[in-house]
Amino acid sequence: MSVQVVATKMAEVELKDVPSKDLSPISPLASKSDEKDGTKTEPCAAVSSATSPTAEPTVRADSSPNPTKMPQASAMKRPDQQQNGGEAFVNQDGTVAEAPRMKKQIQFADQKQEFNKRPSKIGRRSLSRSISQSSTDSYSSAASYTDSSDDETSPRDKQQKNSKGSADFCIKNIKQADFGRREIEIAEQEMPALMALRKRAQGEKPLAGAKIVGCTHITAQTAVLMETLSALGAQCRWAACNIYSTQNEGESEDDFWWCIDRCVNLEGWQPNMILDDGGDLTHWIYKKYPNMFKKIKGIVEESVTGVHRLYQLSKAGKLCVPAMNVNDSVTKQKFDNLYCCRESILDGLKRTTDVMFGGKQVVVCGYGEVGKGCSAALKAMGSIVYVTEIDPICALQACMDGFRLVKLSEVIRQVDIVITCTGNKNVVVRDYLDRMKNGCIVCNMGHSNTEIDVASLRTPELTWERVRSQVDHVIWPDGKRIVLLAEGRLLNLSCSTVPTFVLSITATTQALALIELYNAPEGRYKQDVYLLPKKMDEYVASLHLPTFDAHLTELTDEQAKYLGLNKNGPFKPNYYRY
Repeated sequence: MSVQVVATKMAEVELKDVPSKDLSPISPLASKSDEKDGTKTEPCAAVSSATSPTAEPTVRADSSPNPTKMPQASAMKRPDQQQNGGEAFVNQDGTVAEAPRMKKQIQFADQKQEFNKRPSKIGRRSLSRSISQSSTDSYSSAASYTDSSDDETSPRDKQQKNSKGSADFCIKNIKQADFGRREIEIAEQEMPALMALRKRAQGEKPLAGAKIVGCTHITAQTAVLMETLSALGAQCRWAACNIYSTQNEGESEDDFWWCIDRCVNLEGWQPNMILDDGGDLTHWIYKKYPNMFKKIKGIVEESVTGVHRLYQLSKAGKLCVPAMNVNDSVTKQKFDNLYCCRESILDGLKRTTDVMFGGKQVVVCGYGEVGKGCSAALKAMGSIVYVTEIDPICALQACMDGFRLVKLSEVIRQVDIVITCTGNKNVVVRDYLDRMKNGCIVCNMGHSNTEIDVASLRTPELTWERVRSQVDHVIWPDGKRIVLLAEGRLLNLSCSTVPTFVLSITATTQALALIELYNAPEGRYKQDVYLLPKKMDEYVASLHLPTFDAHLTELTDEQAKYLGLNKNGPFKPNYYRY
């Protein structure tokens, strides 16, 4: 099997061939009886079966012809959930000048956008993500900063080939593949479950015939996931969902959508599975290639924003295929959202600002799992933490955990750090930004660049000053300045890293969700949004326990009968809250 991938922290990677072995079934759910009843990368632009888009890896894999019997547990249905800009350019002195505003939007259907023809520099930068309900115009490309003056040629203009002779990718520098490979090998050491999946399932090839198009953060950890999917029989094409998490500082809005389009629109290759983070890929296919959904078996979504958009589609009766809500699985909520953010919030703030946390007044907007992790970490470091929340249950949890519940307007003038963790839009608007104290640090741990109204800061009276990579001073006429991190995008993915072990849990959950949807018999899942089956959640957790030399206690027959449980699980009902 030939697999090629490009990506990882500061490098593009060429993946090695993955050996295959005949081994035991992938999941305890697979049975005949069931069947009776699916680091960062250098600036890039597009990903393909052989490399990555928008600063992202790309994978091409030969699929195996052997189909596999997959986990048959039905997913629990989830009830409905509740959950803008001109242009600017950086001058040589580091200040930001506003360019004449132009409104250009991607054309669909009757208005064909020619992506293979390079638009002018201005045209590319004006292409807006405003077509996305939860994404707003990004100024990252226009106001970006990079130390790489040695190579100003856009990856889209380069003619590069990898060692296999393929040019079906768009990255900054394929020559750094060896460095990226070392990054991937480091990540593999902390991703035991994905490595276990390769060993246990590649003999069966549970994803044989699957053509997966992905739009997620392209890091070394994502490359490990892509290699795992390829080892299980899938072909993959990938684009990045976030400019800064892949070090794509030079990527424009047009580049962003161009990469997604290159992954989807390839002659002779049509995806039949979607793995999305934020819903941009799903949105793009709905708008530009709706007929593709006739062959797509399912969508796996991992972010609160993307899940919210799926529920909106479902409610409107426009969801064409089954979708798996990975974000609300226990393994995602309790480990990725909570434990990951508890560590990465401190790392991101310290790396970018060198701030001392003791005694600082901090307001955390949102007390979901991400907000809980951020609040706990800052409190442990001696910060005085306030919390804002719309949900009375989460609000009560914040109070019981020792935090003062406030409205943002009550504390905005006095706090030293503002952190958004809501997944919503316009949480910190211009009025709040105007009232902040001098030197206030503003950052986002939620999703996309919508929580902080960065667009409102792109006005003639305000001066932007780039201090260091991902750190901007926004200066008011009276001399007051705030410190904006990552231009309002995700702090931990843009300014630091996240724990690889936690990403192993999330990536394994995604892989099992893809396997479940791909192999589910017709009729098991309707055109709706589902949670990952409880049995699979427990299986993901069990794959990570050996890392800690942990040993589970086994129920006796008498105990199992008393509790009304199967000795092998699931051990909790669907309504159980961990």
